[in-house]
Amino acid sequence: QVQLVESGGGLVQPGGSLRLSCEVSGFPLDNYAIKWFRQVPGGRREGISCLSIQTGSTYFVNSVKGRFSSYKDGFKNTTYLQMDGLQPTDTAVYYCAADSVGSCSGAECYVSCDYWGQGTQVTVSS
Repeated sequence: QVQLVESGGGLVQPGGSLRLSCEVSGFPLDNYAIKWFRQVPGGRREGISCLSIQTGSTYFVNSVKGRFSSYKDGFKNTTYLQMDGLQPTDTAVYYCAADSVGSCSGAECYVSCDYWGQGTQVTVSS
């Protein structure tokens, strides 16, 4: 059974940090890219980052570049989105997705992402 399970969301003050996890099961992760998306109520789902599992290369959109990083656990089928310097504008539901086009030329799905997680809420507020 294919599953992507996000965790690590929550409430954090501006300037704080959170680390989101995306635990993958049911398919071999090696040739995929793991992408993170976020969505606010009434807004579209926006791709913000990409991690190529095979090469380790990453891509971040300008709004999070320099504040967010992404990497894979060396032993587990889990990838992480480390978010530092969080701001209220980062408040959203965050989703991870697996794209079978394993390179990172952007943060959106190349054509469509193959698998999605259920989302985790991140709220940045004082």
